[in-house]
Amino acid sequence: MLFETFNGYGLSLRNRIVMAPMTRSRTTQPGDVPNEMMATYYQQRADAGLIITEGTPISPVARGYSLTPGIYTQAHIDGWRKVTQAVHDAGSKIFIQLWHVGRRSHHDIAGEQPVSASAIKEPDQVFGPLPEGGFGMVETSEPRAMTREDIEQTIDDFVLAAENAMAAGFDGVEIHAAHGYLFDQFLRIASNQRTDEYGGSQDNRMRFLVNTLQAVSDAIGGQHVAVRVSPHVYEGFGDDDPEIADVILNALEKMAPMNLAYVHFSENISRYTDVPESYRQQVRAVYPNPVMVAGKLSKESAQQLLLKQYADLVAFGTPFVTNPDLVARFRYSWPLAEFDADARLSLYGGGAEGYIDYPRYQPAVCNAE
Repeated sequence: MLFETFNGYGLSLRNRIVMAPMTRSRTTQPGDVPNEMMATYYQQRADAGLIITEGTPISPVARGYSLTPGIYTQAHIDGWRKVTQAVHDAGSKIFIQLWHVGRRSHHDIAGEQPVSASAIKEPDQVFGPLPEGGFGMVETSEPRAMTREDIEQTIDDFVLAAENAMAAGFDGVEIHAAHGYLFDQFLRIASNQRTDEYGGSQDNRMRFLVNTLQAVSDAIGGQHVAVRVSPHVYEGFGDDDPEIADVILNALEKMAPMNLAYVHFSENISRYTDVPESYRQQVRAVYPNPVMVAGKLSKESAQQLLLKQYADLVAFGTPFVTNPDLVARFRYSWPLAEFDADARLSLYGGGAEGYIDYPRYQPAVCNAE
């Protein structure tokens, strides 16, 4: 089923293999502008039915990693047009991942004190400017609690970013609500100690995310909107949340009428718990629309998710780093280039090396006498 076409709410793909979002930090400075090298990178991997871009901050305060591309200036729009054109020329579709990191930032990256559901900090590091110069991992800053006005402004920022993305030629947007970033900070008990309409009950804690999804869907159409969640990952938190799995199930019921392009479950990364098969069944019981799953999948485990109808689309991250032709390697059972320590070191920042210089597989050709 990996190589079957997919037809959803306005989203038609030539296969069910998706390139997952991965931060690569290769923008042109100043301004964090997407460039020709990025267009080459994404086009090289456009055998995937769908590409989801690296996380893209919707505003300066949304930024948590240096050198990541934005989508809030005209220069960003113009830069991303190079990327979307390159991917479309190669026959694939591309969604941009819209990103607000919340407290997972540093004031030298965001340009101001980071924000969150509540003024609670967890020990954490992000990729930012070092005191001695250059870039590396830095400890995050103490956040402040968002006001109602901050929340409304952030919803408006997501809407504008989505409109900018469509102007840049994207097929849609994926809102990042996973991995301990802003929306996840509102969803979870430990990071949300608010006493207003955005805290306390499950409905209140999911209100910010649901309202944002509805506003963006109203602006560009639900068929162009997706969301990423990670109920079994607790990256960015000290401990797992006893309610988050149920919170996501309840949120899915509210999302269903929006007819989103897909809901993207991120699993098996950083600090996580295994996903019970019963949970996948619960998801299907409450959510009738397309589901995507990512998280250290192999060709075989991805195929099983599709066959059991627990997923409609399957996403791969690091295999696409070193295997730009991953779809062909899967199709013909060619060996995969290993994602090794050198590849990991070149993930953030740098130039073409470790970014666009990975070769496509060259199968041996037997010459007949």
